[in-house]
Amino acid sequence: MKAPLPPVLVVDDEKNMRLSLQTVLKDDGYTVRTVESAEEGINLLERERFFMVITDARLGGMTGYEFLKIIHASKPDLPALMLTAYATPKLAVEAIKAGAIDYLAKPFEPEELLHAVARCAERHRLLDENAALRSRTEHISGLDDIVGESEKMRELRKLIQTIAPTDARVLILGESGTGKELVAGALHSLSKRRDADYVRINCAAIPEQLLESELFGHEKGAFTGAVKQKLGRVEEADGGTIFLDEIADMSKPLQAKLLRFLEDGSFTRVGGTQELRVNIRLLAATNRDIARAIAEDHFREDLFHRLNVVQFHLPPLRERGEDVLVLAEHFLKLFRAIMNKNVAALSIGARQKLLSHRWPGNVRELRNAIERALILETAHEIQPVSLPDFYVEARLQKSAPVQAAADESLDDALSRLEREIIINALAQNDSSLTRTAERLKLSRHSLRYRMQRLNMNAGDGAGEAPLDAGREISEN
Repeated sequence: MKAPLPPVLVVDDEKNMRLSLQTVLKDDGYTVRTVESAEEGINLLERERFFMVITDARLGGMTGYEFLKIIHASKPDLPALMLTAYATPKLAVEAIKAGAIDYLAKPFEPEELLHAVARCAERHRLLDENAALRSRTEHISGLDDIVGESEKMRELRKLIQTIAPTDARVLILGESGTGKELVAGALHSLSKRRDADYVRINCAAIPEQLLESELFGHEKGAFTGAVKQKLGRVEEADGGTIFLDEIADMSKPLQAKLLRFLEDGSFTRVGGTQELRVNIRLLAATNRDIARAIAEDHFREDLFHRLNVVQFHLPPLRERGEDVLVLAEHFLKLFRAIMNKNVAALSIGARQKLLSHRWPGNVRELRNAIERALILETAHEIQPVSLPDFYVEARLQKSAPVQAAADESLDDALSRLEREIIINALAQNDSSLTRTAERLKLSRHSLRYRMQRLNMNAGDGAGEAPLDAGREISEN
């Protein structure tokens, strides 16, 4: 739905002409404000917003030419239409010099007026659309937005700094929520194209029949509903960067057209015959297993090789160790400022709960968990009870094979698994050491020893933080 247009400002010292213009414009759906002098018009323009001005050349007091020079100096993007009873080439030149985009000679047909106004209305809508597009891409992620101190994340940031200044195509692989869009944004913000447009498209979010038009544009009449020519996103990104997220969800026919586009940047709008060409850098990403998609004939192997000049593989959060806590502190600081809440840190129990979870939703899931905790928390530190119970999230990983992370030793993997089993058992037994030991077929002493070895709170001292559910671990 299009936003309503601001009014048209009509400036004319003849009452009948003002009324006539107002009637014609209102009948065509425009909102109109009328004044009889340039001075009144200037005062009104300082207080209200208009999408165009219509003024007579000869006014009582300040002339229309002087009026246009003043408003053009303060509002250069505001279009103005000059009306004159003396249509000579010399006066036309004066009108254009004063800032008019067009002029009409009196008497004129209503259709002539409406045609000129319609052009200004379309210009206003296009400017608003461009402003909206730019506002959506105003914050482009940089290297500082990629948070984490694990070795994998340090290597990732170093690779981004190396690849960003080049025009190499990049394929970003990783599970949903691992930060693929952050990497793409950082690659653009550190590139030579940083001052040009950065255009993002989620291929999975746009219906298949519309995605080609969204990418390459269409001509008027190309299909039902194509009432005017539309530029594609590749044209908008000319000179800059385009990021195609979830590219493995693109249909095979469109993959073929994208492959041709990647050859030399040439394309044809839907319904058109003219070959066009742009100069862009293309980044692509997917959360799907790309090798399986190729094997199952869902994704073209030749397109994979065309995209895969440089490959980034983002690690899931469960393989990033203490980055869970680094990210949690980062999100805590972020949401604390937004919500203006006095929650200083994560409690010991909350930290243990965060470290024990497998994070199937990765960084996005962690961000949501911290936001939820901060909303609910009333204490000075986030307590485990304010975090989600992760019941549904844990079930999402039930079928996943148990395996060590790429840089994780067997001992570390076994310790992590042992910690998860103990925390889950404690949660199911109301943090009771006795009942948890019985459930795990251990003596209470053996359970306490294992927890201490894993640096877990065994609840054997006064004032210790709770491990789970906001309660101290009890001996009973």
